[in-house]
Amino acid sequence: MAIFEFSKWDGSQQFQPLAADAVFDKLAEHLLEYGDYVLRQLEHLDDENADLIKLLVKEGNLEKDEEGKYAIAARGARRIENKALEELFSITRKDSLGKHPSDFKGAGQVQHADSKPYVYGDPVANLNLHETLKNAMNRQTSRERERPDDAARLNLSEEDFVVYETEYQTSCATVVLLDMSGSMARYGKYYYAKKTALALLGLVRSRFSEDSVKVIGFYTYASPMTERELLNSAPKPVSIFDSRVFLRVNLDQPPQFVPQHFTNIQAGLKFARQHLKKQPAANKQIICITDGEPTAHLEGRELVLIYPPSERTARHTLQEVQACVAAGIQLSTFALIEDQFYTDLVNFVDQMARVGHGLAVYCNAGELGGYVLDSFVRGRRSRKKLG
Repeated sequence: MAIFEFSKWDGSQQFQPLAADAVFDKLAEHLLEYGDYVLRQLEHLDDENADLIKLLVKEGNLEKDEEGKYAIAARGARRIENKALEELFSITRKDSLGKHPSDFKGAGQVQHADSKPYVYGDPVANLNLHETLKNAMNRQTSRERERPDDAARLNLSEEDFVVYETEYQTSCATVVLLDMSGSMARYGKYYYAKKTALALLGLVRSRFSEDSVKVIGFYTYASPMTERELLNSAPKPVSIFDSRVFLRVNLDQPPQFVPQHFTNIQAGLKFARQHLKKQPAANKQIICITDGEPTAHLEGRELVLIYPPSERTARHTLQEVQACVAAGIQLSTFALIEDQFYTDLVNFVDQMARVGHGLAVYCNAGELGGYVLDSFVRGRRSRKKLG
């Protein structure tokens, strides 16, 4: 049995009090994992810790909402998003990200890998100086270079100029579908998924201001989340433990109790498709993060819950995938695989990729952020269709 020893502080030990931002970062980590339960506990702190909370309010990281309860302030939300983004960049060690690339050449972001001869109208700011000077040196005759007067002189001509290629860029509307089913509480899956969604919000805000990102959580139902609701969110707790479930719920007259922890990918896709239909962006994409096969779907005005996962639910979900394809939406699905018991999930996500001509990625929770950010940034390049 382990033995723990505790020593009382007698004044001789050296310690450094945590700064307000460091305290908030600790609080944010718990918030990402446990949701608004953490904020509710702030009301019951002792006097010493209450002073720290007052400091966080003073610094602008926390605030009181309309009901007098603690909530994350705008400054705090920006800090959480930026920290998440920094961590993902440091983990993946990617090159710095610019604008979304596409396959169209034209005005836009400079691409330093490719160059072309200067054409009247090309911006001089994109001049490839190295290639330009090399062309001028190659053009000069050996006789000109041997002249003492021309030894340190280099004559440039218009035909020497080379400019960097650029890529045409368009705006992109993205929906992040976030699985909030009961199983997402295991292995830290929801913690990493939520951090990834927050990092995307920070990335769009700081680097892709012409883009838009909407986060939609799906569980037994599906619902959009504001930035604050995302911060406060947590997976739905498992409320029934039957080995087999078949329930039909009339959405116009629902019963008082409906279990929330099921996985309704169909409802999430439908909500995302309806949202993207209203967006003017030239490119539209859905990033779906899930850890399980669908166990809930809609049939008209009825909600159907089936466990274990059934072919019936899969069929309705894939029909919604087809509707997204018909609407011109690109679908990328990220399946969180933690052990060997996820074979059926892999098979279903493969089906989604084939039906949706999209991308399927399998990873564990800790790898999720790097894959999602890479997919988001490269999302406008053409993908090889599956199937």
